[in-house]
Amino acid sequence: MSELDVDHLKTWIGKTETLHDRVTRFPFAALSATLDRDDPPPAAGMSLPPLWHWLYFLPTARQSMLGPDGHPARGGFLPPVPLPRRMWAGGRFNFHQDLRVDEPISRTSTVADVTVKQGRAGALCFVLVRHEITGERGLALTEEHDIVYRDMPAPHDSPAAPKAARTDGIWRRDIRPDDTMLFRYSALTFNSHRIHYDRRYVTETEGYPGLIVHGPLIATLLMDLLRRNTDGPVASFRFRAVSPLFDIAPLSVHGKPDGAGTVALWAQNDRGHLAMEAEARLAA
Repeated sequence: MSELDVDHLKTWIGKTETLHDRVTRFPFAALSATLDRDDPPPAAGMSLPPLWHWLYFLPTARQSMLGPDGHPARGGFLPPVPLPRRMWAGGRFNFHQDLRVDEPISRTSTVADVTVKQGRAGALCFVLVRHEITGERGLALTEEHDIVYRDMPAPHDSPAAPKAARTDGIWRRDIRPDDTMLFRYSALTFNSHRIHYDRRYVTETEGYPGLIVHGPLIATLLMDLLRRNTDGPVASFRFRAVSPLFDIAPLSVHGKPDGAGTVALWAQNDRGHLAMEAEARLAA
């Protein structure tokens, strides 16, 4: 295969896998603690909060199957994209009904698309994965997961100009994403990607200034902000990563409801630069 053989990578389109799990109680309680929530202990039949399904269907690649970045070696269910940086670029969700504590659940995943674009610093490969998660009462949620692969930056490359975050938020929460928080979330999701816990690797090999806050964790913090300010069920949610956040500085999450059931949400760094933008729609 050539350096970026798009035709070969596209042969993964349509590939599926189905996994089975159960909404167990410990991950529920542990994520609640990680988010600094004072929730009651999880009990049978309690609803799993939106996005907390990421605590289940975890990857269990053998240690010998991990690549240099801590991810499972390329290939298998996902296409073997030969670009070293892999990031969670965004996602879209439709929530049909709750998942519940102690409920057996299944997830069917499909590689829906593989595309290559030319970015300012080289090729970008986007992989779209669709998930359908079902419980005892049928389909509970659908998720579209955007993964982006990119090359390492060249020494002469300059970072993209930051985008200012909006300033009209009604809700705000300030968060210090220290290495303890990142470790806990990595452990809860069995995420061995070294950019989230190995400071020497992330600064010396990938060239970032600090440990990178997980994209799903930022999205979860945005959804958590919504939960802290509303009590209605969520019908849909979408988010897009704009720029990375690091453990070397505080971050903040913000929200603004429009009064008609839609809430704009965003995360920003300590200099007011946008890191993630999102939108939630409340169920009628």
